[in-house]
This record gives sequence, structure tokens and C-alpha cells, in this order.
Amino acid sequence: MISIGLTGWSDHDLLTVRKSKRLEDYSSHFPFVELDTSFYAIPPTKNIFSWIEKTPATFQFIPKAFQAMTLHKDWLKFFPTEQQMFEHYITIFEPMITANRIKTFLFQFPPYFDCTKEHVQYLRKVRQYMGELPIAIEFRHSSWYSDTNKENTLAFLTEEHFIHTVVDQPQTPGNSVPLIVKGTNDELTLFRLHGQNYEGWLDASGPNWREKRTLYDYSSSELDDFVTIIRQLETESKEVAVIFNNNSGGHAAKNAKQLQKKLQLTFDHLAPQQTELNLFEEDF
Repeated sequence: MISIGLTGWSDHDLLTVRKSKRLEDYSSHFPFVELDTSFYAIPPTKNIFSWIEKTPATFQFIPKAFQAMTLHKDWLKFFPTEQQMFEHYITIFEPMITANRIKTFLFQFPPYFDCTKEHVQYLRKVRQYMGELPIAIEFRHSSWYSDTNKENTLAFLTEEHFIHTVVDQPQTPGNSVPLIVKGTNDELTLFRLHGQNYEGWLDASGPNWREKRTLYDYSSSELDDFVTIIRQLETESKEVAVIFNNNSGGHAAKNAKQLQKKLQLTFDHLAPQQTELNLFEEDF
């Protein structure tokens, strides 16, 4: 099984007919979405229920872990204890968990989260805090995949029932990892596509660095390469979930539709699609 989704639902103008119903329009095209807002702030319960109500019963979310949960910030700034932070996060998402609306939780660690004994122990704590919930791990420090550590990293992810996030990104020094085509979980592998904007990734400064980083339009030949990778990953997990995060220029939705056509995929049980978008579909 192969599924395709995008990061967020608010910035994909190609999919939007009704600005007041962006999520509903999005869910008429793709079966899941990466929820990136939960990285910046844990959402209120009312938002969780609203997102559930606006989407089909089979539609799923991939919430990103709150930034203090991935050590981007100190949890002391937000919660009395580390454990309370994790408990609160899980409680907030409980309605989605109960309704089988969570595909996995995504823990994207920062570039300074390198392969050390301390950080391996932290990952064990994450598993303990999150229990048996599905967790995808994305690294940003290349030491996890060095010649010395690569096999141990993949074995550790397998042992802890973590889902490996295979990453496509520019190979910039200090904040990137190589594309390692390997699944570590029988149920799911993530394939997260950030684009190949080398200069954007290299310059992680300035007010608009996030916009520069994901400004990239994948070529048809690059998407063909992804088809080969996805087919290989499909032999290692029941599902490969492909996430396009290259949306600074609005390319994610277009590239996702192109890949869907190359893979000859159809997604069932989507929300009703607006008539205006039928013409748009013919372009892919």
C-alpha cells in the first residue's frame, strides 16, 4: 500500500476551492496530512475535534511532536516535568487516537541531536512515554548513518518499533542526512521529501530561511527515481506514506499529483471533490 500526503493543508492553493474550507478541500485529494502546527504549539482539544469532524472517517493525521519533545527547546519553559509534557500531548490527541485517525506521530529531531549514548537513551524515554503509539523518527545529524553507526541505528529503530523516516534533502554540511532506503517497521515507513534547494538549506539564517529551504519543484525524472525507491520500501512495510514538504513555491501539491499518476494510485473514501477541481485534475 502506498499513500501520499502533504505538510499542512493551508498553503496548497491548487487544491483549494473554498478558502474557508481548506481542510475539507484537501481531504478530497489525499488520505492523510502531516500536522506541522503541533510542533510549534500543542493544539487545544477543540481543534482536534474540529479537524476530525471536517474530514472523512478514514482520513488520518501525522502530528509532529511538540518542539520541546524533540529537544528543540527546553521543556522547563512549558511544563513542570518532562513526563507531564508527554502526558498532556497524548491526552490532547486522544480523540484522534481513539478514532484511528493517527497514522503515526512524527518526531523530527534537530541537527544537533547527534548519535550519542545520551540521545539514544532519550529515544528510549520517548518510547516509554509514548507507550505503544506509532512513532516515526527523522534525524537531521549524519552521525546516525555513519559507517560506524548506520546498521546499529537501523537495528535500534527496529528494536524499539520506531518507524524510519527516509529523507530526501540536499546534502548540506551540518544539517542533513543521506537518503537511506530502509524500513524498520513492518507496518509503516515514511518517505519525507523536502526538495533539493541546496542554497536554501545551506543558509539557515534570516527571517525567511524556512521559505527558502522548501522552495523546490521536483522534475519528472526525480519523481521517477522516487517510484523506484517507493517500490523497494513497499517490500519492507505494509504501507509507505510519502510526504511532500516542498511547498514554499506551491509545488508540493503539483508534485504529489504527478507522483500519484506515475504510481497509478487511486485513493478511496476521500471527501467529495468540488466540480471546479475536475478541470485541474486533467493537468496531471
